[in-house]
Amino acid sequence: MCGIIGIVGTTEVASALYDGLTVLQHRGQDAAGIVTVDGSRLRLHKGNGLVSDVFNQTAMARLRGRIGLGHCRYPTAGSEGAEEAQPLYVNSPYGIAFAHNGNLVNTEALRREMFEDDRRHINTDSDSEVLLNVLAHELQILDRMALTPDHIFKAVAGVHARARGGYACVALIQGYGLLAFRDPHGIRPLVLGERISAEGHEYAVASESVAFDVLGFKRVRDVAPGEAIFISNAGQLHARHCAEDVTHSPCIFEYVYLARPDSMIEDVSVYKARLRMGEKLAEKILRERPDHGIDAVIPIPDTARTAASALAEALGVPFREGFVKNRYVGRTFIMPGQGDRVKSVRRKLNAIHLEFRNKNVLLVDDSIVRGTTSRQIIQMARDAGAKNVYFASAAPPVRYPNVYGIDMPSASELVAAGRTEQEVEKVLGADWLIYQDLQDLVRAVQEGNEMLTHFDTSCFSGEYVTGLGQSYLEQIELLRSDDAKAARRAM
Repeated sequence: MCGIIGIVGTTEVASALYDGLTVLQHRGQDAAGIVTVDGSRLRLHKGNGLVSDVFNQTAMARLRGRIGLGHCRYPTAGSEGAEEAQPLYVNSPYGIAFAHNGNLVNTEALRREMFEDDRRHINTDSDSEVLLNVLAHELQILDRMALTPDHIFKAVAGVHARARGGYACVALIQGYGLLAFRDPHGIRPLVLGERISAEGHEYAVASESVAFDVLGFKRVRDVAPGEAIFISNAGQLHARHCAEDVTHSPCIFEYVYLARPDSMIEDVSVYKARLRMGEKLAEKILRERPDHGIDAVIPIPDTARTAASALAEALGVPFREGFVKNRYVGRTFIMPGQGDRVKSVRRKLNAIHLEFRNKNVLLVDDSIVRGTTSRQIIQMARDAGAKNVYFASAAPPVRYPNVYGIDMPSASELVAAGRTEQEVEKVLGADWLIYQDLQDLVRAVQEGNEMLTHFDTSCFSGEYVTGLGQSYLEQIELLRSDDAKAARRAM
């Protein structure tokens, strides 16, 4: 899960890229970078930390140019070092700067091909560097006098033929323009925007449409699965579908947790989808626990707030803010180690005791992954005086790792893996626990766009849309455990 943005403007774009990245900061808090085209040079600045930490006035002043791209990183297993902050760069052919959101599932096979067949050296453990070099190689083997949009689209088709996984990418090709493309399943999101200024027509691509709102761009549409968008230095837009046998399967977890509620993804309002999640969860509670006895519905801020408000309204129960969030602590889901996550929960949330005292409360969260945070929050509610603490998840049980760019834990660290819902209830310490049904989650999103017939629901269902071998899942188990991450950080 990362945030990407690219702009072809008519004036300097560095400040717009910075503003866009701050709006996409929720997609990655580990590192950030911006690259711009300044005549015959690419100007690059990147580093570890939040966008506001990485860029100062001096750095921004050096990022001259009216074409550029930006990236904020959420580290996936094995790609956590400072040297893997993006954008990445290769100088052959042309000079290409590259930013990527997602994850490949055939990285090791491609890495071998790069060395043995393409004669390209991969210097990091990042699959983004592999993907960049695949693109560079596909551009290099073209027989051409000058690069044309047709050549570029042929190169992207070559990437699609070789790479498997979820990926949304944006690249600067020095001397030619900005390229953006999305994997054939459209797993990771990518949207196209435009702005007409006094100086002319400007285009942008970004992970989420909310980035356009702050910049004054109009959302045009989503980049289609397998589609490539090329915007030349002169500002001419070209688009082409570069993949065959496309099965559109966007990641449903974007709607549950990753995306901002004010974004539109696949013509679906994330906010409206979350409202429907709450309504459908309320219907399940009324079916299974008609005498629920709930005195108040309390969201776990912030992502669950929308679903919780709709749930409370459907149940006819008061909606109350029972936790105050410290906004200077990052998202615990993104934190690299279990110790950091455990310590951060009480730093992040503080209970309002009056909303819990002598009440039966239903706590609502967007999902339950490790269960560590949920268990602590349930205990906080008890410590604040709640009589009974019930817990509802707006998503189904997370029982399988996500392999397409969301660095969920290894399966052994998922609280629902290998456990029934009743067993999870005991582990969390809730008086009762209720999960969203998968079919209801799918309907909640699908009702916003009936054209969506498939989703990547792999972390709930174990069904991976690209296909996946058992050996890869075993590798993920080794890479993603907290012990493995701690060992890498200690090296």
